Amino acid sequence: MNRTFRTFSLGCKVNSYECSALSSTLLSRGYKEDKENPDVIIINTCSVTSTADQKSRQHIRSIMKDYPNAICVVMGCYAQGNYEFISNEIKPHILVGTSNRHLIPDLIEQYYQNGKNIVKVDINPRLYKYEELGVTSFSENIRSYLKIQDGCDNFCSYCLIPYRRGKARSRKKENVIEEAKYLISKGYKEIVLTGIHVGGYGKDLSDCSFSDLVESLSKLDNLYRLRISSIEESEIDDKLIELVINNPILAKHLHIPLQSGSETVLKRMNRKYSVNDFYQKIHYIHELNPDLALTSDVIVGFPGESEEEFQETIDFIKKCGFNMLHVFPFSAREGTLAYKMKDQIDPRIKKERARTLIELSKKLWEEYTDRFIGKEVDVLLENYEPNENMGTGHTSNYIHVLIKGCIAKPGDIIRVKLEKSMILSE
Repeated sequence: MNRTFRTFSLGCKVNSYECSALSSTLLSRGYKEDKENPDVIIINTCSVTSTADQKSRQHIRSIMKDYPNAICVVMGCYAQGNYEFISNEIKPHILVGTSNRHLIPDLIEQYYQNGKNIVKVDINPRLYKYEELGVTSFSENIRSYLKIQDGCDNFCSYCLIPYRRGKARSRKKENVIEEAKYLISKGYKEIVLTGIHVGGYGKDLSDCSFSDLVESLSKLDNLYRLRISSIEESEIDDKLIELVINNPILAKHLHIPLQSGSETVLKRMNRKYSVNDFYQKIHYIHELNPDLALTSDVIVGFPGESEEEFQETIDFIKKCGFNMLHVFPFSAREGTLAYKMKDQIDPRIKKERARTLIELSKKLWEEYTDRFIGKEVDVLLENYEPNENMGTGHTSNYIHVLIKGCIAKPGDIIRVKLEKSMILSE
């Protein structure tokens, strides 16, 4: 068999990971990757915002037009929530949602045999169990992502993901460890733990918590760095704090979503913490290690967000000492509680508030990185241009560094005295 394929991933790192896992399976079955003239195209869709829905829809149509002779497989969150529209209007050859993805190689064979379109979407994601897609090697050069869980039980009032991805469910610890060892054997120096709700790992297990998993992974031979992609404040226990602070394998960086610094907005968002609880946790971490990088997500323009509430968010961000922000204007998602809320914010106001926080983030990041100017730092080289003797990589605390005049290769750890001109924007 000399069949070829190409994957397209829209949205988050989890989607990219899943595409890579399917690629690994197809390669093991004798397929070959071909970006020019594939026999099969696989599109993993996103539905995190209404804009993501629109882009997914457009991409499916566009990709099918670009590859008219290929078997088209559509999967993912947008496919899960819109399978009737997709199957009736766009008509890909194979359609699955956020389950049955491990069956895709077999479904492709089935289509080859009978030529009939296949729709295999389970309509109740809340009943899903964790779906193993096999050992993968999704990476960004020397950094590799490792999916440890799927789904979410938070039901924030603005989010559809619990309905699209299903309940929070953990991957078996032994499978996580097996894949981590495989990635290390392939030469990856940094592993990033990823999932839909990473800190929820272990809540459905009797023998392993998230911090237990992190501890086990940190003990693996030849792993240089372990990074946590994102974690809720309420899921950072004392054991995890101790690991992040004292274990050299753990990246000195935590991304902790805030979403709003206003108590009243948090309640409307159905977030499960108070600003006081959040601050106490952040303050404790900062006391133990003031140089640990702390970054966060913030949503602006949530329904009813007043100028006073927005100012509360600005003040709280400064009080917490965050070093960088990922800023998102609120996007109303039909099917969520927030979609029906009164006092939707004018898009122009949302845009202006987003601009304010983006500018604040730039200032906070510059102030943070300035602390390390003139100090020696270790950089894990991720990219290297041999013709220019120049490479880029990240420090443990996520400073993106440009190194000139070095002779090295990706995966090398280079100690440099940090200069301002070496710091790249994220």
